[in-house]
Amino acid sequence: MRRVLLCLVLLCQSVQAETLSGTVTRIVDGDTLTVEDAQKRKHRIRLAEIDAPHRKQAFGAKSRESLSALCLKKPAKVEWQAKDKNDRYVGQVTCNGVDANAEQVRAGMAWVSPASTKPGSPLYELEAYARIRGLGLWADAEPIPPWEWDPNKPSKK
Repeated sequence: MRRVLLCLVLLCQSVQAETLSGTVTRIVDGDTLTVEDAQKRKHRIRLAEIDAPHRKQAFGAKSRESLSALCLKKPAKVEWQAKDKNDRYVGQVTCNGVDANAEQVRAGMAWVSPASTKPGSPLYELEAYARIRGLGLWADAEPIPPWEWDPNKPSKK
């Protein structure tokens, strides 16, 4: 019984989110940024559960500009649980009190990532809101999600 209880405690601790705070110093694209903490250490952050267009993809530059307006040179808090294969922290990012993950989707600047978002997430409602209104990338008649985009084909925008 003690072993089971110990395993449950350790499992719960490993899934708890950790918090990273600092100032956003760089926007890489519509779902990746850099946060500099109080000790001047730089941390690369990937916004969880969303997928923005690639830089050379249609709306890639607009998505980057949108995240820049939300976060660049602003205080940020990152709730993260893991690092990805590129050694980026993956988490929920709040910039100056605004949920950047949700705002990118609501503005039509990113898709909800089906690979990392649970069914029933409120992000799907925000994506539907943007899609119905033709916001951002949804203004395109046939937007291509980043996981399907072929960089060898010319982009329309």
